[in-house]
Formats: sequence, C-alpha cells, structure tokens
Amino acid sequence: MSKAARKEDSLNIQSAWILSAKIIGFGLSILLPLLTVRYLIQEQVGVYRQVFLVVVNAVSLLPLGFSMSAFYFLNREPEKRASTIFHILLFNFMMGGLAFLTLFFFPQLLGNVFRNPEITRLAPLAGVVIWLWIFSSFLEIVALANREARLATFFIIFAQFTKLLLMAGAVILFATVEAFIYAAIVQGALQTTVLLWYLSRRFSLFWKRFDWKFFREQITYALPFGLAALLYTSQTDIHNYFVSYRFGPAEFAIYSQGCFDIPLIAILYESISAVVIPRMSQLQAQGKKREMLMLTVDAMQKLALVYFPLFFFMMIVADEFITTLFTKNYAASVPIFRMNLLLLPFFCLMVDPIGRAFPEVGRYLLKVRIVLFSGLLLALWVGIYYFNLLGMIGIVVFAIMIEKITSVWKALKMLEVKRSDVHLLKNVGETAIAAALSGALLLAVYLPLRSFLMELCLECSRGILALIHFEKATDFLGGVLFLGICFVIYAPVYLLLANLFGAVASKDKESIINFLSNLLVNIGLKSNKQKLTVVETIPASDNR
Repeated sequence: MSKAARKEDSLNIQSAWILSAKIIGFGLSILLPLLTVRYLIQEQVGVYRQVFLVVVNAVSLLPLGFSMSAFYFLNREPEKRASTIFHILLFNFMMGGLAFLTLFFFPQLLGNVFRNPEITRLAPLAGVVIWLWIFSSFLEIVALANREARLATFFIIFAQFTKLLLMAGAVILFATVEAFIYAAIVQGALQTTVLLWYLSRRFSLFWKRFDWKFFREQITYALPFGLAALLYTSQTDIHNYFVSYRFGPAEFAIYSQGCFDIPLIAILYESISAVVIPRMSQLQAQGKKREMLMLTVDAMQKLALVYFPLFFFMMIVADEFITTLFTKNYAASVPIFRMNLLLLPFFCLMVDPIGRAFPEVGRYLLKVRIVLFSGLLLALWVGIYYFNLLGMIGIVVFAIMIEKITSVWKALKMLEVKRSDVHLLKNVGETAIAAALSGALLLAVYLPLRSFLMELCLECSRGILALIHFEKATDFLGGVLFLGICFVIYAPVYLLLANLFGAVASKDKESIINFLSNLLVNIGLKSNKQKLTVVETIPASDNR
C-alpha cells in the first residue's frame, strides 16, 4: 500500500471513530429532554431551556473559534506546541471569567431579556456553568488536534455520559432547574480535571510557555472564523430570544420542543461534506468545474435518499412523534415541528463545499447572511407584536430558505451550469417521487387505522410494562411501537420503489453490497480466530 493510500485509510479510520462517538454521544444526549418533560412542569421546562440556551450559545460564541487554532498550529509549529495550548487555555479562561463576572454583577441582564425574575436569580449560577464549560470544552478539540482520534472518541462519550448521569440524577431526585445547573457545574468541574490531567501528560510545563507575539498570531488566525461562527449562530438562534421575550416560559417550552432537531440529520450532512470538501478543492485547483458539478449532484443524491423519505414520513407521523418524545402536554408543538420540517428537502442542496473551493462564493454568502440577518431581526421584532408561535418559526424558515436558494444560484453560476444540465437531477427527482408515493401508501393506512393501531400499541405496552411494574412509560412505549409499525409499512415500499425507479446508482449499490460483504467476512474471520484461540488454550491432556 502506498504512503498516500495509508494516509487516506488512516483519515477514514479517524473519521469513523469520531462519527461513531458523535452518534453515541447524540444517543446519550437525547435521553435528557425525554426526562425533563416527564419530571418538570411545563413552565420549569421553559426556564430550563432558556438558561441552557444562554449557556450553549455562550460556550459556542465567546471563545471566538480560538480553540480551533490548535488544529493549525500544533502540527505546523511543533516547537510552539506548549505555547499554543497555554494561549488557548488562557484565552478561554478569560472569556469564561468575563461572562461569569457579567452575570454575577448584572444578573438582571438575562432577567430583562427573558422578562423572568427566576432567570435573574439563576444567572450567577449560569455564569459558573459558562466559565467551566468554555474552559473544559477544549478537551475534545485538543485530543483531535493532537491526532489522538480514539482518545477523542472516549472524551466525547465520557462527556455525554457524565452529563447525562449527573443531570438525569438531578431531575429525577430534585426536579428543579437549580438542581440541573448544579449538576452542570459538577460535570464541568469533572471535565476540567480530566483536561488538565491530559494536558500535563502530553504538554509538559505548558503553563510556562507564554509568547506574546505568537499569541497575537493565533488571534489573527482565529478571529475571522470566530466572527463567521458568531454571525451564523446568531442567525440560527436569535429567534429563541425574541420568542422568550414575547411569550412566557411555558409557551417557550412548546416552541423549543417544536424546534427539535431530527436525529442524525446534521451528522449525515457533516459526514458527507467532510468527504466532499477536500475533493472539491482539488478539482477547483485543476479547473474541472464539470467534475465539481457531478460531485455535487452525487452528494445531493446521497442526502436525498435519506432526507426525502424522512420528510414525508415525519410529516405524516409528526403528532405521534412529538407526543411520544415529549408527552401529550406538548401536542401544541406539532405545527411548529411540521413548519421546521419544510427545511429538510432544502438541506439536500450541498453548497458549503463549493463555497470552500471558491473564495468569492464564501464572500458572497457572508454578505447574504449579513443582509438576511438584518432583515430577520426586523421581521422578528415586528413579529413578536403580531404573530403567534407558528408565525415566528415561519419567519425563520423563510429566511433560511432564501439563504439556501441564493447560495445555490451563486454556486450554479460559478460552476457554469446550463439549463440542459437539469437532467443530472433525474435520480434526485426519482427519489422524491418514490418517497412521496410511499408516503401516500402510509397515509392511506394511517388515516383510517390511526386510532385503532395506537390503542392496540398502548394495550401491548401496558401488558409488557406491567411485568416489570413500570406503567409510567406506557405512553412512550406505545408511541414507539406505533411509530415502528408505520416505519415498517413505509420503509420497504420506499426502498422497493427507489430501486425500481433507479434512484440508487449502481456504484452506490455495489459499495453497500461490498461493505456488507466485507463486514460479514471480517466478523466470520474474527469468530474463527476466537474459536482457534479457545482451542489453543485448552490443555493437550483435555483436548481428546
């Protein structure tokens, strides 16, 4: 195997480790919202979501992307590795400390934003969480930047597991928002301890390596990325603050559950994008715009194979999906959830890799985001006086659609796409038709049999849970059974139609078959090796 091939294989393995960690981490993190809606009253859920909205946004924005400079400098400046680490820790410590001091001395800032005196009371504690989480969040990044993917995988899972354990314990034992925050403080302190232990082992005496000139170089590198992230996060989350200001915590709880992210959508997009970006940049350097277009279409088709059926399926079973996850108290979240679902087909439009390959596209998108963000602020400000919760999320969905459409238009111009190239989307169109026809069949079963099937599933869940004396989860298990039946009806029909229409390319079929074959072969080989090992360890006198 060549050196380049070994490097590519190594990158693929590292990507697989991180993807696995994120999937496991997501699986752990999704359990917490299911507990909060079952142990807290609706108003408390709203307060909890508001406090941690501030925490998560602060942890994401205040470091200004400075931690990400580790990916650049740890490998390019080996003699300054310790300085790189110390500068990042120092910067994160100061930014977290600044947030804590602000909320400690001026807690009414948050109380005024959310118009809730309870938030004012909790603001200093939220400041402690922000300080610890900003500082300790470097743990995953530094392990990845130091090319220790397996260790980073462990850190990701460790962080999610301890967070779930501590915060789930808090909600079950105390059922208060304040207990949640104290649990988050303990989790941040624990992760900080692990971070300092890891850094002391890998970067000896790093706290003695401050270099002012190099520190300014790091800031110069990181600041543009941090500002871009600031703009993007502000654009995607600002509506939550307007809704919180206009409506009370109980209504914000309804709104935030309706804005629930469907599992693994972002993970799938990021995984495909991570593979496409380097290839796209290589093709752009070679001036191969046609190949770039074909690569984009191929990526869109892969996303469409998942996003289109998910869109139709979720549109149909949205009521049961939301009430199963969050109980019937959040049935009012369903229209908001359906409005959010309208964005799902638009996420098949993969423009990010083109923006990375063509700097002018990136600059154009930045200008578009600035204009749209300004318009979004104005629309939301007017909306809080005239619109209900559904109207507020409608403003956000419309703004994101406009951004997607304008970015696609710019990308098409850069790739010199012609009207005659519309045939390239044949497979995408066939995927949409297969998903829609499968949805029509599911709807034909769902509408007349919905009540009967749900009652049957609830009856089954009562019988199952009675055996372990856990009847409290009857509605949840019944909903899961109902959704499972709907999926069993929908999925085989969709796969059959997608294959019949030729929506799945032959090379993709071959890749899937080869992957499964290799997996089975490897499992078989592993099993045989284990058997041989067992046989070899048996003493000769007993092996007759």
